[in-house]
Order: sequence, then structure tokens, then C-alpha cells
Amino acid sequence: MTKLVHTLESCWYLSPPWGKEIPPLVINLLEIAYISTTKSFGYCCGVEWSDNGWNYAVACDRKIVSVLGHEIIGTGRLQAFPAESPVFMVGELVRFRFADDRLKIRTVLGLQLIDSQWVYIVELASPTLSESSCEIFTSGERKAWVSDYDLIGV
Repeated sequence: MTKLVHTLESCWYLSPPWGKEIPPLVINLLEIAYISTTKSFGYCCGVEWSDNGWNYAVACDRKIVSVLGHEIIGTGRLQAFPAESPVFMVGELVRFRFADDRLKIRTVLGLQLIDSQWVYIVELASPTLSESSCEIFTSGERKAWVSDYDLIGV
């Protein structure tokens, strides 16, 4: 059983939480969108996978609003923005540099534009599996927001 627990914890990062195929995004990054809950327009500055599906970060009225896909409507127009394209995309496998210089392979679970720089979301710690009851436990924050410097393409 110990070997099974170790295998699960070491492979967890490579198994995308959305299953085999990445669900399509409702809107693209930097696309101007209408937010139905606030009846306002903004542009998509980030996306992150959550238990409820894609969670979008929309820059609107000098703040960032977090919405689910059914709460926004894309316009097909992109925000004119002098930002470079992201180095990595959601679903891409990357090596994540830890402080102790071990390189662990992770799946990019999200990205966001913050102050004209792209940051990426990867899992920092896998959940733990109880050897006696085979239950999965999660504790604290398991995701890390990192720059492209912290990641290496696989």
C-alpha cells in the first residue's frame, strides 16, 4: 500500500484535474467580455481551473472580478494591450523549480496577467492519501503562483 500512496503522490501533478481533454474556454485571454452578473464590460486577464470548471479573472472598473463561464459573454474583440504572449499555456507540462533545486514536472492549471507580467498557477503540494482508509485529504493552499522564470518547458 505504501508504494501505491507514493505513486499517487508523485503522479498527481501530471494528471490534469479536468480529465483527459482540456475543456474549452468560454472566452480567450485579453478578450473583451460582458459580465452578466454585474452588467458591465471588462477584459479577461486570467483563467484558473477550479472544482466548478474554468474560473475567469476579468479586469473591470479598476478591479478584478472572478466569474464562472456561464456568467460572461465574449465579444470576439481583444483588448489592445502591450503585453507579451504567455510563455506557457494552460494544460502544458512544465518543470517547476523548488528552492532546493529539485525539478518537478507540473501541469499549468491557470495563468493571469498582473502588472503587465504573466504568472502561472501550478500545484505546489499533492493531496495526501490515508493508507488505512484510502481517503484523500487536502490541507491548506496547494497551488503556487509563479513567473515563467520558475518554470522550464518539458
